[in-house]
Order: sequence, then C-alpha cells, then structure tokens
Amino acid sequence: MTPYSTTTTPARFLLLGDSHAGPIGRAAKAAGIPFQGGPIGAGREFNAEFFDVREGDVVFRKAAADGHYRGFLAELGAAGLGDAGVPLVCTFGFSAHFLATTENWRIYRVRGGGFAPGFLTSGLFDAIVRATVRDALAFYGHARALGLRVLAVMPPQRVPGLSDPAVFGAAQESVRGALAELGVEIVDLRPRVTDEQGRQRPEFCENDDTIHGNLAFGRLILAELLARGL
Repeated sequence: MTPYSTTTTPARFLLLGDSHAGPIGRAAKAAGIPFQGGPIGAGREFNAEFFDVREGDVVFRKAAADGHYRGFLAELGAAGLGDAGVPLVCTFGFSAHFLATTENWRIYRVRGGGFAPGFLTSGLFDAIVRATVRDALAFYGHARALGLRVLAVMPPQRVPGLSDPAVFGAAQESVRGALAELGVEIVDLRPRVTDEQGRQRPEFCENDDTIHGNLAFGRLILAELLARGL
C-alpha cells in the first residue's frame, strides 16, 4: 500500500503496521476518513530489532520502512512520532500466524505430539512469546511514553497450514496482555467475525489468501475506531 494523502483535511489517526493494516487503510480511504499511514513491511519484520529510539521519535532500521514513515510524518507536519498529534493505530506484534509456526514449538511437545497440560497458559509460554515480540512491545511502550494514545488491532483469526491453531490463540492472548499492561487499547473484533470454532468467517476473509482479512473486515475495524472517538 502506498502512503495516503489527506489533502487539506486533518488526519484522524496515524496507521502503522504490517499487511494486516492494509484493509484498515483501504476502508478509511473508501469512506473518505482522513488519516496517514499504511503497511510499511511484512509482519515478521516487526517483532525484534526493527527500530531505534531517537529523542521524541523512532527510526526504522529498514530504509524502505523508515522512508514510508518519514513521508507519513511529513504529511502530518510532525518532526517525530511524539509530534504526531493524532492517535496511533498499529498492528505490530500481532502477526500471530508467524508466532505459531508449528516447527518452532516442536521441542515443547510431549509424547503423542501435544503440549503438557497448562503449557499454553503458563508463565514459560508467555515469557517466550513476549521475548519473541520484545521490540514490538518496546515500540508500543515508547509511543505511550511519548504521550500518544495507542490502539493495537488484533489480527484476523486465520491460521495457515504451517501454524498451530492452539499456539496461535494462546500467543495472541500473551501479546494482548502485554500491551494492556502498557496502557495500549486493544481493538478486538473476534466476537463479531468468528465462527463457533473461533476462526474468521468467510465473509471477512480475503479471497485466495490464507492469512488476511478483507475490506469488510477493515470496515468493521474502522467503525470501531470511529466509535472510540478517532
């Protein structure tokens, strides 16, 4: 997704994220809701070692990501993240399908292929997930320390074949809990978009795709953001 221009209308929020931010941006653009931002990279790039702190700002280590980000700030008339002047909507750290890659959890399985009772709700599991997304959490924490209102959007409930559904669900809960501790608002549409098994309903899934939500999903997220005053 390319950066969006808000022309002369003040932006309501800054959107930063991976590809899961795409439907949000498309929904806002279609509805004429002014904002700045969009996806600046792939989900796996925003878990660890992806940014450096600068006074009142951040610098993304990948030049392409930082270039998009600087463009968004310029459109907002901001020198840095702390000067954005609008809430931050973000999807970093919620690439749960990546966290749930089945092979990564093989060493924690017991005989028979499952996990020991209570493992997915244990302190060990939570610590592993938090360590995996440590710099995503640090990014949110830095944004909060700069005084920004921050809203994190939970991912579509879609589990591709290489990921473990149980780990997917547990991992996103660990990320959610860590963000709540930082004072980040969580946008969670699961009760509205999932079936009896907790999976994303087809009408909210991108066609010919195993991971992403579609424009209808983005519209629900946008409606929730607007309902929260953005």
